[in-house]
Amino acid sequence: MGPWLLTLPSANMPPRELPRGSEAREALLPKVSANGLSLHYEEYGRGFPLLLTHGYAANSHMWEPQAEALSAKYRLILWDMRGHGETDSPEDPSQYSEALIVADMRCLLEHLGVRQAVLGGHSMGGYMTLAFCLTHPDMVRGLVLFATGPGYRNPEGRGRWNQAAHARAHRLDAEGLEALGSGAELRLSAPYHRSARGLAHAARGMLAQFDSRVIDGVPGIATPTLAIVGERDDVFRVPTEYLASRIPGARMVVLEGAGHAANVHRPEAFNGAVLEFLDGLGLPNV
Repeated sequence: MGPWLLTLPSANMPPRELPRGSEAREALLPKVSANGLSLHYEEYGRGFPLLLTHGYAANSHMWEPQAEALSAKYRLILWDMRGHGETDSPEDPSQYSEALIVADMRCLLEHLGVRQAVLGGHSMGGYMTLAFCLTHPDMVRGLVLFATGPGYRNPEGRGRWNQAAHARAHRLDAEGLEALGSGAELRLSAPYHRSARGLAHAARGMLAQFDSRVIDGVPGIATPTLAIVGERDDVFRVPTEYLASRIPGARMVVLEGAGHAANVHRPEAFNGAVLEFLDGLGLPNV
């Protein structure tokens, strides 16, 4: 996919073809001060707010195939989690945690004057979206859980996951941004990362799992939910099925021929499923 540029009357964003690190781009990037760091976000369109959160080692650019379609009817809000993309990467490892991401999300929504939104997230971003919903259910009108899972109740399973998370952190420490990986969402995001060290800290403090609070809370979620996953996503197909079966009334969509980055592999089908879900919620046109 080549450089992408969207111009909308309400868009508060820089042209995406400005290169990473350029003074012109840095001057235009919208930022909010959140919990001691500068957090990058972008907005597109008008309507009921939809906040999308990227997965681990990706950033807001992974949603390029969605921006035009979703912002035609909704107020699309994208952002970069701490340690990722064009948001700050604190040097202190203790500044990377699930609780801080939830706090960042609330700070961003409050900064934008959003009292209630539909929240969606991919992979680790979906887990953080679940955590936010359990912490602030009154702020969530709907959930789009994309290729994600609720974490682990079994300490052995959690340990295996954490071993893989720490291995990713070690590779980033040793190899820098060359260790990012080759997933489709990562290829869209890679040019906009600034700190391998931040991503390594995020792997240890955000990607790693520390308790079963989220999975234990899933059956109590009363929010309308769309669970969506690629047919060939061997890692997250079963966790997505679990969420769809445990959240009352959740709907599941499997995108044929797509892998973990189903929004990139099958963008029209992904966008259609999300729009159908959003349209069915009867959201006010704010």
